[in-house]
Amino acid sequence: MDYSYDLLVGQQIRAVREKRGLTQEQLAARLQTCGCDVTRSALAKMEAGQRHIYAVELRSLQKILDVPYEVLLP
Repeated sequence: MDYSYDLLVGQQIRAVREKRGLTQEQLAARLQTCGCDVTRSALAKMEAGQRHIYAVELRSLQKILDVPYEVLLP
């Protein structure tokens, strides 16, 4: 399976997270408060392109990071 697009999305998430000054732990905690069961480890795998992102997680990431979907989905 080709994970190249997953890696691009993960890199975008990491870039925005770092721009916002959030650690993986902090972002994972915010996702959990939105009802997404995402651990720091799962977030690290998303950012590395090793884990697919569910639509509900993408929606929560978009809201928490306060960016248009186009930023997360290159």
